[in-house]
Amino acid sequence: MTQKRKQFSKQFKIDAVKLVTGQGYAVSEAARNLGIHHSSLRRWKKQFETNGEQAFPGKGRMNPEKEELSRLREENKLLRMEREILKKAAAFFANEPKQDSTLSGSNRRPVQ
Repeated sequence: MTQKRKQFSKQFKIDAVKLVTGQGYAVSEAARNLGIHHSSLRRWKKQFETNGEQAFPGKGRMNPEKEELSRLREENKLLRMEREILKKAAAFFANEPKQDSTLSGSNRRPVQ
């Protein structure tokens, strides 16, 4: 039988961390009283200390800095691809044979 992972709300995680940081409980003691594994509480504490109120963004969401970094990496990738296409196009047109400059079209007079 597979066991379903427990999901905890952002507020629960913050309150659990504050038990350790604000009220002086040991991580293992607070985790035991809350019915969670001590490694989870340690991880939450570390995330909260690192990100503050931005910690625990929710399912599949990233904190704003990581989200912006991801967006900028995608934009950078697109710009690099566009640059490569333009370089290839410039090389193609640079190697194209030049037409006679005196006649710019078949039905036109020579340019003087």
